[in-house]
Amino acid sequence: MTDPQTLLSVYDEQLRTDAETPSALSVTVHGPLRLVTFARGRGFVTYRDLGGADEAGIRDLVAATVAHYAADPEVTEVEWKSRGHDHAPGLHEALVDAGFAPEDPESIMMGEARLLAVDVALPAGVTLRTVTDEADVRAMSAMADEAFGDPVSDERAESLLRRLALRDGMELWVADADGVMVSAGRLEPVENSVVAGIWGGSTLVPWRGKGIYRALTAARARSALGLGKTVIHSDSTEFSRPILERSGLVKVSTTTPYSWKP
Repeated sequence: MTDPQTLLSVYDEQLRTDAETPSALSVTVHGPLRLVTFARGRGFVTYRDLGGADEAGIRDLVAATVAHYAADPEVTEVEWKSRGHDHAPGLHEALVDAGFAPEDPESIMMGEARLLAVDVALPAGVTLRTVTDEADVRAMSAMADEAFGDPVSDERAESLLRRLALRDGMELWVADADGVMVSAGRLEPVENSVVAGIWGGSTLVPWRGKGIYRALTAARARSALGLGKTVIHSDSTEFSRPILERSGLVKVSTTTPYSWKP
């Protein structure tokens, strides 16, 4: 399963709507849209498609979305997840006019797990493991904040701890260098599908370019295969995309998040 169009069909059929929101607190259906609310006041908009809506219809959907979240005083930020291959005339303009700000696009990467599940040599002193203890999860989250250039906060850790409590199969993988976490990433098996997602890849700057992220990816791919998941998916930045391409994954489309704050 390496043909991009076949992989894109798997993405559309198995990875949209419910598969994207396993930890949702609430989901409101409005036409083709799923208006999702997560903990800490995060809103999220997704859909299988836009139901053939024209430009006027899309503006109506965007307006209804803003009204829905504006009516909830707990919501502090909303993400509308667009896809480059969708039929969505005028969506960008409608979102921007409604106060949404586009963020950097990411590549939707798909491919066979077996292509990633290879042996990768690690630098001396570096080991890989999964973590579940709260202290490890908090250390992993703080390292990821540092790697992404964000202030260290509890938000990422609290979200991961809530997900672990759901026991939905998510795995947290880290790389330690002489006992210090230097890289991390998640594996998220998708229920009722052949797919597992690899997410949250982060590596401290001094440890980049040493094969550690690729080794973490390989370890997660082997774990996915052990769970019966034969396809890997990742929304990748320009940093991680070349690594996945070298491992055999292909770019099947793009996704651009748009953010809105009340």
